[in-house]
Amino acid sequence: MVESPTRSGRSYSAQLLRETFRRWGARIGLSWIALLVIAAVFAPFIATSHPLLLSINGELHSPALQFLTPADVILLVLFFSAIVLALLPLATRYKLIALLAVLATTSLLSYALISPPQLTIYEQYRENLAAGKYDWVINAPVPWSPKDYLRDMGDTGLEPPLASAERTHWFGTEENGADVFSRMVHASRIALGIGFVATGIAMLIGIIIGGLMGYFSGIADIIGMRLVEIFEAVPTLFLLLTFVAFFGSSLYMLMVIIGLTSWPGYARYIRAEFLRLRQQEFVQAAIACGLPLRSILFRHMLPNGVAPILVAASFGVASAILAEATLSFLGLGLVDDPSWGQMLNQAVQASTFNWWMAAFPGGAIFLTVFAYNLIGEALRDAFDPYLNKSG
Repeated sequence: MVESPTRSGRSYSAQLLRETFRRWGARIGLSWIALLVIAAVFAPFIATSHPLLLSINGELHSPALQFLTPADVILLVLFFSAIVLALLPLATRYKLIALLAVLATTSLLSYALISPPQLTIYEQYRENLAAGKYDWVINAPVPWSPKDYLRDMGDTGLEPPLASAERTHWFGTEENGADVFSRMVHASRIALGIGFVATGIAMLIGIIIGGLMGYFSGIADIIGMRLVEIFEAVPTLFLLLTFVAFFGSSLYMLMVIIGLTSWPGYARYIRAEFLRLRQQEFVQAAIACGLPLRSILFRHMLPNGVAPILVAASFGVASAILAEATLSFLGLGLVDDPSWGQMLNQAVQASTFNWWMAAFPGGAIFLTVFAYNLIGEALRDAFDPYLNKSG
């Protein structure tokens, strides 16, 4: 089994992870993904027009905490819970169960108890500070919210980096006057959310359909393969455009749509592995013992055939991010929330080419996809004994 200890005292999965991250490419990719995760989790404190802390007549206030949304709280709790669970000596499945329990509990409590103010006036802080109403103020490292269009500062719009003498915009501003750096930080949430959730949906569907195809073979395999071929025959981009046209382009809808169009590859991998594993002695022994089908498929066969799908998942996350960026670039993505593809579209909308709107969001998309590809290559080398080179 995958979790059985080896002669070195480590589990098989632990050895694979150790072998994977011995490679410099995987380390570089993981470092960039970790940076994105930190930016996504702490975005309300990294880039916001709401002061982190201020004093009014000796009383302390934190507008940044006051305007936290349920999604912000859920991400913060999940982040710290994942760190704590990673340090505990528990089996992987128990850690996942605990993390799902934390997610469910935090989601229920957050949406029931947290209700940030509906009306947001970013200008009030700048006006009150200019009027001397604050004793002192501690602002975020990037003191601009992604939807702060600087209406109090006159006619604002596209400005290159550091073009304004009155305010600092390291990455410039977009067409409505919002800070590009702030929007990129908050857009990292969209990229990671689309990547992980859409890939998770595709993996779940692919594992179930591919597992049934590989285990039962025969008529189940024939019907399943015809379904896979139908989905693969339709161009993914056109299928995505059709779904978006009918069902809209909210964040959750994009996750579901990309997940529903990406499962055939995972089904093929699992089918091939299950066709190989179903003749193995441990599977025949499990069948002879009368174990239920779900136990045979997902407890005994899946852990031994999961290697190829994990490699495919790393590339799948990158593909999901590219799909969302493509839709946003075409103007069919998210409307209210910032997105890298949406910002990239603004680089070519005006009469002149706005290089900063192309360089920074485009660079973020390239580095993120490249990071996942590096991790995928390292995972493939670690799983494949013919490619695995020691030293």
